Amino acid sequence: MAIRILTLFALILILTRCGGKGVEPRVEEPKGEPSSPTELPQKPVPEFNSDSAMVFLKAQIGFGPRVPNTPAHKACGDYLINELRKYTEAVVIQDANVVAYTGKGLKIRNIMAQIHPNRTDRIMLFAHWDSRPFADRGKPGTGEPVLGADDGASGVAVILEIARAIHRDTSGGPAPGIDIVFFDAEDYGDSGGDPETYCLGSQHWAKNRPLPIAARYGILLDMVGGKDAVFYQEGASVSFAPHVVHKVWTTAHKLGYTPYFKMAQLNGPITDDHYFINTLAKIPSIDIINYDPTRPMGFPGHWHTANDNLDNIDPATLKAVGQTILQVLYEEPVLGRELTP
Repeated sequence: MAIRILTLFALILILTRCGGKGVEPRVEEPKGEPSSPTELPQKPVPEFNSDSAMVFLKAQIGFGPRVPNTPAHKACGDYLINELRKYTEAVVIQDANVVAYTGKGLKIRNIMAQIHPNRTDRIMLFAHWDSRPFADRGKPGTGEPVLGADDGASGVAVILEIARAIHRDTSGGPAPGIDIVFFDAEDYGDSGGDPETYCLGSQHWAKNRPLPIAARYGILLDMVGGKDAVFYQEGASVSFAPHVVHKVWTTAHKLGYTPYFKMAQLNGPITDDHYFINTLAKIPSIDIINYDPTRPMGFPGHWHTANDNLDNIDPATLKAVGQTILQVLYEEPVLGRELTP
C-alpha cells in the first residue's frame, strides 16, 4: 500500500531512494537540543574497533548478495540474529510478506535487538541488511545482484561493533537503552520511480510496531564504510531532527573527524529508511549517508553497481562513524529515573 511523500517536501524535488541529482549544500547550524536534564559524570567511552567491524562486514558479504527470497539472504539473517544474541539482552524477529514494485512477493525479516530493554529512555540505531537485487549503474555486471559491501553491510557492521563494545564495557554502558533495528527490503525499489517502492521493511515496521516502546530519537547508518566518504547534513534529517544532527556533527568535529562530517546541509531530502521512521513511526531520526553534491551522481561511484565490494571499504571510515556514535551515546545524560539495569 503506497503512501504519498510528505507535503512538507511538496515544493522540493523528490529525490530517488538514497538521493537524487542537483542537491546543493547550504551552510547552516541547526539548533541545539532544547532539553536540559540533570547530567551525571560521563563514563569513559569504549574504543570502536575497526578491525572487528571489518570482520562483521566481511561475514555479511561472504554470504553473497542478500536479496530477499534467496538462500544467501536467509543465511545472513540467521547470522545477524546469532550475533545480536551475543551482545544484547533481547532479540525480536518481525517476519513479513511484502510485495515489490515488480509484483513479486518477498519474504522479509526485520531484526530488532535491545540493550537495557527495561529503560524507558531509548535511542534507536538502524541500518538495512539486504542488498540490491540488480545493479542499475555501471559496467560490468549491470542487472546482476549487488554485493552491497558499503550499501547495506557497512552500516550493519558498525552497529554490531557498537553493540559488542557496549557489551564488553564493565561500567554498564550508556545511560539510555539502545534499540537496534536491521531493516529488510530497503533496496528492492524502482530506480527513478516512486521512492516508496524502496524501504519496504521500515515501512512495514513503522506501521506494525513489534514493541510499544518508542525511542527518543534514531540514527540511520547507510553507506558508512566507503573510501573518501563524506557526510553532509541530509535534508529530511535537518527538518525532522535538527537537534540530533547538531549533536552528531559537533561530536564528530570534537573527535577530529571533520574531513568526514561536513558542516553543510543538503537542500533536499534523501528517501531512505529514516524518512519512514520520521513520518510513520514519529521517531525523530537522522541519516548518516555518503553523499557529496560535488560528485556527478552525488553518491560514490560504486553505488548500485557490481563494484560495491570490499575494495571500496576503508576501515578508517567505519572508525570515524562508529566512534562518533559511541561518543554520542555515552554523552547522553540520565533522563528521569533511567538507572534500571
